[in-house]
Amino acid sequence: MNIFDNYFNESSRVITSLNKDKNIIKLMAKTIFDLKLTENKIMIGGNGGSCADSEHFAGELLCTFKDPKRSGIAGISLSNNASAITAWANDFGFETYFERQVESLGKSGDILFLITTGGGNRENGASMNLVKAAEKARNMGVKIFSISGKGGGILKDFSDLSIVVDSNVTSNIQEAHIAIIHLICLYLDYLDEEKRQKIA
Repeated sequence: MNIFDNYFNESSRVITSLNKDKNIIKLMAKTIFDLKLTENKIMIGGNGGSCADSEHFAGELLCTFKDPKRSGIAGISLSNNASAITAWANDFGFETYFERQVESLGKSGDILFLITTGGGNRENGASMNLVKAAEKARNMGVKIFSISGKGGGILKDFSDLSIVVDSNVTSNIQEAHIAIIHLICLYLDYLDEEKRQKIA
């Protein structure tokens, strides 16, 4: 075994372990799909690589995934306004920026979808900006979905729906997160096609 074999084997193991979460992934997708019925939206947030994943996910929702006929879904990445981020972080601190976004943009019935490798930790302060956003969301009647790893942290038990990837390795967790996001998008395509066929 060399470094390549070890990495590929572990990456494959972690992604395959998501089989246990298929029903949660389906439920996440179905709930996201139903946002259109109530004219609600999904707000997506994360830090670092998870920030990139949140923008990726929002883009897939707004545009299309595999099915070019799939209708758009109102998805907002909470990190897509550099002017607002730097203004708020400079004046008040970055830890409350996502909370402010939820307060300003969210309404009851929306979804806050948080992507985090650790899930939040009060002792070391990791991802507490996501935890604060979740606390604000709960008070506003916004549903909270999270995907994490490393045991799930605070958000595991704070979320309405949660998937905790079976890994403590950041890169493997992030690879699994992309698999989850893509599966959600694939199931959204399926649900949209099913709806079109019923109408036809």
